[in-house]
Amino acid sequence: MSNSSTLTLGAIGLGSMGMGAALSALRKGVPTWGCDPRAEARAAFEQAGGRATASVAELAAQCDVALVLVVNAAQTEDVLFGAQGVASSLKRGGVVVCSATVDPALPPVWEQRLKETGHWLIDGPVSGGAKKAAAGQMTVMASGQPEAFAAAGNVLDAFAGKVYRLGDKAGIGSTVKMVNQHLAGVHIATACEAMALGMRAGADPRQLYEVICNSAGMSWMFENRVPHILDGDYTPLSAVNIFVKDLGIVLDAARQLKFPLPLAAAAHQLYLSTAAMGLGGEDDSAVVKYYAQLAGIELPEQQKDAA
Repeated sequence: MSNSSTLTLGAIGLGSMGMGAALSALRKGVPTWGCDPRAEARAAFEQAGGRATASVAELAAQCDVALVLVVNAAQTEDVLFGAQGVASSLKRGGVVVCSATVDPALPPVWEQRLKETGHWLIDGPVSGGAKKAAAGQMTVMASGQPEAFAAAGNVLDAFAGKVYRLGDKAGIGSTVKMVNQHLAGVHIATACEAMALGMRAGADPRQLYEVICNSAGMSWMFENRVPHILDGDYTPLSAVNIFVKDLGIVLDAARQLKFPLPLAAAAHQLYLSTAAMGLGGEDDSAVVKYYAQLAGIELPEQQKDAA
């Protein structure tokens, strides 16, 4: 197996997750390039000691492993197979790690197309949020042929806290991520609903948060997202529109399986309703604003404004 110190990583997409992964790899001593269309993202990465470019082709030509952390399947396909894509520029025998949340039916197609150009694919969606990405503690739900993992050496471990090898074919990793997004989406929506209920009934939101975090009703998403509500800060670390997309993927896959998902469907409608209010670009905790408008609840940010 190759040693990660001899391999170069290219991170395509320097958003909150991609930037965290790239910086974590740099800290581990892995030569790392970053690619992003935003000049400010490239400048921030170069200040940290990495090499940055706006060209996917330029990055791919320099790298052994390309980590693709873009928003969706359409962007992933463009990065992989566009006119200046990874498939035409990455070193022969190189590995592509596809980490966007996508329909599990797509990675096997990409795996075959990349194999035809002499490249390997690891279906490797990630979880953990911006905080864990920055700390190099993301979870990678990975599947792919053994040769792909061998060619990637230890590079995955350079930006992840846990790498789960889930099988020898692409698609399994995305299936597991789909289940994770089902839970995450429902948990966030439920956290917003619960906080709105408590505030509507007159509970102090900060006391409510503290009690729930030390009680059986607590979830990781409740603990992580409710502080955004308490601070009135809806800066998008993960936007409402992300769960419009991700729960849509979950429901589409379930429909193909003829499998009922009433909770996911209800949560999806809450994200759609929040997006319809013009809040799709805000943090996913902004679902609480749907309830606030519905029931006339004064949220913490409104209390600060009033003061």
